[in-house]
Amino acid sequence: MDTAPKKYIYFFGDGKAEGSAEMKSLLGGKGANLAEMTNIGIMVPPGFTISTEACKHYYANDGEYPEGLEDEIAKNLARLEETTEKRFGDAKNPLLLSVRSGAAFSMPGMMDTVLNIGLNDESMAAIAEKTGNERFAYDSYRRFVQMFGNVVLGMEHSRFERILEEKKELRNAELDTDLDANDLKDLVSKYKELIRKDTGREFPEDPREQLRMTIDAVFGSWNTDRAITYRNLNKIPHDLGTAVNVQAMVFGNMGDDSGTGVCFTRDVATGKNVFYGEYLMNAQGEDVVAGLRTPATIDALKKDMPEIYDQLDAVRDRLEKHYRDVQDLEFTIESGKLYILQTRTGKRTARAAVKIAVDMVGEGLIDMETALLRVDPDQIDQLLHPMIDPEAEVDVIAKGLPASPGAAVGKVVFSSHKTMEWAENGEKVILVRLETSPDDVGGMYASQGILTARGGMTSHAAIVGRGMGKCCVVGCNDIAVDEAANRFTVGDLVIAEGDHITLNGTTGEVILGKTDLIDPEMTDDFRTLMDWAVSVKRLGVRTNADTPHDSRVARDFGAEGIGLCRTEHMFFGKDRLPIVQQMILAGSEESRKKALDKLMPMQKEDFKAIFEVMEDLPVTIRLLDPPLHEFLPKTEEELEETAARMNVGIDELKITVQSLHEINPMLGHRGCRLGITYPEIYQMQVQAIFEAACELAKEGAGKKVQAHRVIPEIMIPLVGHINELRFTKERLVKTAEEVMERYGTEIEYLVGTMIEVPRAVVTADEIAEEAEFFSFGTNDLTQMTFGFSRDDIGKFLPFYLNGDILESDPFVTIDQSGVGKLVEIGVTKGRSTKPDLKIGICGEHGGNPASVEFCHRTGLDYVSCSPFRVPIAILAAAHAAIKEKKGNAGS
Repeated sequence: MDTAPKKYIYFFGDGKAEGSAEMKSLLGGKGANLAEMTNIGIMVPPGFTISTEACKHYYANDGEYPEGLEDEIAKNLARLEETTEKRFGDAKNPLLLSVRSGAAFSMPGMMDTVLNIGLNDESMAAIAEKTGNERFAYDSYRRFVQMFGNVVLGMEHSRFERILEEKKELRNAELDTDLDANDLKDLVSKYKELIRKDTGREFPEDPREQLRMTIDAVFGSWNTDRAITYRNLNKIPHDLGTAVNVQAMVFGNMGDDSGTGVCFTRDVATGKNVFYGEYLMNAQGEDVVAGLRTPATIDALKKDMPEIYDQLDAVRDRLEKHYRDVQDLEFTIESGKLYILQTRTGKRTARAAVKIAVDMVGEGLIDMETALLRVDPDQIDQLLHPMIDPEAEVDVIAKGLPASPGAAVGKVVFSSHKTMEWAENGEKVILVRLETSPDDVGGMYASQGILTARGGMTSHAAIVGRGMGKCCVVGCNDIAVDEAANRFTVGDLVIAEGDHITLNGTTGEVILGKTDLIDPEMTDDFRTLMDWAVSVKRLGVRTNADTPHDSRVARDFGAEGIGLCRTEHMFFGKDRLPIVQQMILAGSEESRKKALDKLMPMQKEDFKAIFEVMEDLPVTIRLLDPPLHEFLPKTEEELEETAARMNVGIDELKITVQSLHEINPMLGHRGCRLGITYPEIYQMQVQAIFEAACELAKEGAGKKVQAHRVIPEIMIPLVGHINELRFTKERLVKTAEEVMERYGTEIEYLVGTMIEVPRAVVTADEIAEEAEFFSFGTNDLTQMTFGFSRDDIGKFLPFYLNGDILESDPFVTIDQSGVGKLVEIGVTKGRSTKPDLKIGICGEHGGNPASVEFCHRTGLDYVSCSPFRVPIAILAAAHAAIKEKKGNAGS
């Protein structure tokens, strides 16, 4: 039986290390890279890493160290003393330490660091004597006392800064470096007095007590509020723990031949292959990021210390080639000697990520598949929409759900009609509503962006906004909208009509006033990356589009057809809505058909325009789906206007409208139920589809040019029973055949259904007997599976997410263990009847990278999403194919 104690500490120094870059889960990113750099001969200050396993034990056992850890610390500390030829706590030749956190995933600035551990009155005097630099010794001491008080004892950083500022003011000093040794000595005394006053205890003089307390503090920093928030935002698991890196100190504040800096092996803002970074002479690391002194650019180091610059440039080249990725380096120069304190993968903008990935393939550093995996599909949003200038100072006044990405600046307007008027006069406007309805489409289109107080990620505003590529924030419960008074409030703050606001649709933030934006830019590198993605992916990517403009945008982005054309959106034009209302309010089938006869030519022209754009590609057209009451007037003003136009009494109209009201319209008279009770509606739509297809085919033939190849796929919505599909399909096939016979033209077409009702899933084998394709409508399927209203979820979703009840919004990322299981059942059952059954997904999940990967693994043929998410879906589909090939799909 193996009785060897478990190993918790890994040493690095003297050109060799016990760890490596592959040990990130155990040593954290920082510790693994310190070990790796040591092994390849980079000058790294020696030290040791306490593993994440020790941190996990610490949390699982109420702050107790695992058995043997303290002995391991002592042994490795002795080894470090031997390596450095210094002694920790020694009065003559003291070893000073830095203690830094380091999780497996980079969390810059989220956890804690303490420098100069081991300093006390004795060791400070020894360092002053040894270096002949009393100012340096006291500068290091006052920094240590301040960091220890802040990080370890939990005191406010500003308390110490206030004492420092008072000293500088007294000495008429502009910078910290203007203070002399006596000033710094006085600061140490004042800092210690502050600690005694605030904590009721003396500053610890025992170096080993300092070290133990600091290690505890770094373990504790794993679960600070800011660290937890960062992990939530970046989807980093909470159970990984942090490693602790204990290193011999090197000093950048020893004089004019010492310094510290941060640099990147390439420009992480633009992606250009240039050395990029900043440094300060006579400073320690925190000075660079604190902004108290203005750092110099790395180019200036070439002039100030050319030998050090050449060494650093060589390290830059070596590390980038070793890691085959952009590196973010921290370095210190101590008395003219260069040390590398850290390397990690450099975070970069979307624009830089694309350029770096493509360039590195050209340089032979990485292959095409690695390049694709280097670009996060969600990052692509930044390249497709205007974004807020990252340098801009913003005043965030509220936050809602980020329904459609990008950014928008404009004057606040509270009605769709006024939005269109102001836009026509050249004003940039933001449409603000309690919630939008189909009546608002004109105003939404005219606006720069949309803000609603209600609604979720699949509400009307969210879906239409995404389709239009408009910045959109929904479900912003922080705002109280008073449409009658033309204003909204956030607490005591009043935003009136005409006031400027900025929306960040990527984060859901509402910002007071105007903010500078950055325009999107399509580069050759982006096109190259997308071409690579198309060549790698298996999953098809279509678009949700119901206008020629949206269809063209999506096709230009690489869409391979339309997966969802929502025909109801075509009925809200000013010239059409009155006819639709006439059809709905008709008292007989005959009068209803008269109204439909007026609509049919309009529908035909809609379909012709879309078919022309999507030539040779499939177009899936969903027959009318929403409840009829959505097309009827709602306000008193709209009712009066409609009554006058239709020449009916206002009371009679109100009675008719009330009769169509439903308690739960999403489960009411909609979808195929409309086609069964009013078959003439679907008959008109099918006639329009096939007349459009036939006319395009004949136009080409008549001109003796290649005929337009049109591939309509007719989709019947909300089917829950095979008999609903049989009834509807029989009539639409009859209409289609009659039209083709009349035109003397054969059109290739399919008839299928949306799978969005749970019963359709469990009877998918039966439904597949009639359906020629399935398209999962995961918006409604999620709604019906959870019992959540997608329009009202915003009221309670934040509590579910913050309380870890749900991992993510199920209307954004498909719920794989629930809704996803239904999709898998539907696929299996459908293909048990028809092995080659075409299956796609047309809910908004089709543009969500995690959901796209799920669709790939489940064997779907395609996903469909709004036009501006098509590139995201293409890249996500490529990621899924590469991961599957590498054997880690779903990881």
